[in-house]
Amino acid sequence: MSFVNEAGWDRVLRIIGGAVLLYLGFGGIIGGTVGTIVGIVGFVPLVTGLVGWCPLYAPFHFRTNKKQSATP
Repeated sequence: MSFVNEAGWDRVLRIIGGAVLLYLGFGGIIGGTVGTIVGIVGFVPLVTGLVGWCPLYAPFHFRTNKKQSATP
């Protein structure tokens, strides 16, 4: 059974976006509390992109990966 609900392009965009947010927040580009929040928020798309499963997609049965189904 596969729990992947993100397509390859979706995962790549999430990983790149998460890495950019982490860099902006923790790299000193955006400082202070806002920078810390941006850095922490960057972990979410990075992790979901690496894992391939988005928890917000699941309750709505939405998936960008049409080739794999959630049922065996």
